[in-house]
Amino acid sequence: MFWKKGKSFANDSSDIQQPVQRKISLDSLKQVLDNMDDVEIVERTTLNDQKVVLIYLRTLIDLDRLNESIIEPVIQCPHAMIYESIATPKVMKIQLLEEAQKLLLTGAVLLNDCIQEQWLVIPLPNELSRGIETSETETILYGAKDSFTEQLEPNITLVRRRLPITELKTEKYKVGSLSETTVVLMYIDGLTNPEYISIARKKISEINFDLFFDSSQVAAFMEEHSHSIFPQFQQTDRPDVCAYSLGLGKLTILVENTPFVLIAPITFFHLFQSPEDYINRWPVASFLRVIRYLSFFLSVTLIPFYVALSTHHYQMIPLQILFVLVESRSKLPFTPFWEAILMLTILEIIKEASLRMPTKSSQTLGVIGGIVIGQAAVQAGFASKVLIVLVCISTISSFLVPNYLMTKANTLIQFGFLLLSSIFGVFGIAMGAVVILAHLNGLTSLKQPYFSPVAPFYWKDWIDLFIRGPLTNMKSRPDHLHPLQKLRYKRRM
Repeated sequence: MFWKKGKSFANDSSDIQQPVQRKISLDSLKQVLDNMDDVEIVERTTLNDQKVVLIYLRTLIDLDRLNESIIEPVIQCPHAMIYESIATPKVMKIQLLEEAQKLLLTGAVLLNDCIQEQWLVIPLPNELSRGIETSETETILYGAKDSFTEQLEPNITLVRRRLPITELKTEKYKVGSLSETTVVLMYIDGLTNPEYISIARKKISEINFDLFFDSSQVAAFMEEHSHSIFPQFQQTDRPDVCAYSLGLGKLTILVENTPFVLIAPITFFHLFQSPEDYINRWPVASFLRVIRYLSFFLSVTLIPFYVALSTHHYQMIPLQILFVLVESRSKLPFTPFWEAILMLTILEIIKEASLRMPTKSSQTLGVIGGIVIGQAAVQAGFASKVLIVLVCISTISSFLVPNYLMTKANTLIQFGFLLLSSIFGVFGIAMGAVVILAHLNGLTSLKQPYFSPVAPFYWKDWIDLFIRGPLTNMKSRPDHLHPLQKLRYKRRM
């Protein structure tokens, strides 16, 4: 009986009727816009004594263009056709109150034509945006210096300038019941695999949340593995990276009010690629890419190896180095594990504080944290000189990874390896590495394997994996992306 009542209640709630859409009227608009201080309701009279009413939110529209394109032409209108006098390219007629509300809140002006008994809407948004600046998260010495902004239209323009083709498609969606955030899906028709496009469309349309202010929040609802520390969408604020990814057969997702664009599908190895890889000479670019992989390995295993060797496998340390370690640790009150935990925790506190503090103060904090605290910790007997050196090497190595989200994942992996090394020694690090590799092999991005082209294996894609081969030899797009057009050049007749 209890379950029947519950089921009946559920059916009743699903049958709730949708609110009836009301026709727009001046009184209904005034009622809806009550207690909104930035609402302006202006009455004007034309040359032929025709009364018109303008309604807008002064905080959302361009007031200069309002006078120039709407008010002055309407006042000087000598005939009854006000619709034809408005000096803007886009004027629409509306009838529903709900539609009028949405348009008002996007920066439109409502005009009531009393003679014709119609409501006109003129989009006139105030485009508040900072200028196109240099990227601060993906800095390079050579190459393009422009970056995305918080406005969608300029961002799409930056991409279209690099890809002036009609096959570049953009699909617009709305997410967030309160924020009404615009999301644009961008791809190259006839190149991007349709399976990726359909998956992205479905995931975006199924998003059900109230507020979205950043692209990472959209990515959280589109990821297949939300509990993983590894990002399944690449975030970038560089238009050249976005255009290059589209040319490979990926798709991008632009989100309103954020300069960071989502790119998918990606693999683990895409997070180690830099825009400068395709600008430098290929031997130099290959060397730098190998350095990044080695730096990632050092950043997550160097301190755990120190703890494992000094705790469980000190007999593996060469005798001369062992004498240095013994002398360095002779007066320390902590075990190697707690010594490493203490220093790494202090380092993370300094790193986070430097991000939150003003720019001018963060430099002072770096000097205090790197020199004063480090030197004081050694003299006070809280850490050994050897550990301080290893912590510096490990920290600097972690910053070589171009993707910031991946840098944060390094920290969690390092602490996990540190715990395993203190318990099981080197065998614990090996176990942790196996778990990480198994986890990476199980991840997907838009339902595509995250660890390809290693697993599954695509041998042709290795020319742009651990090394960056010559551009003249990279004549086909990556097989693991399954593009509809394999070749990257046109066949000549």
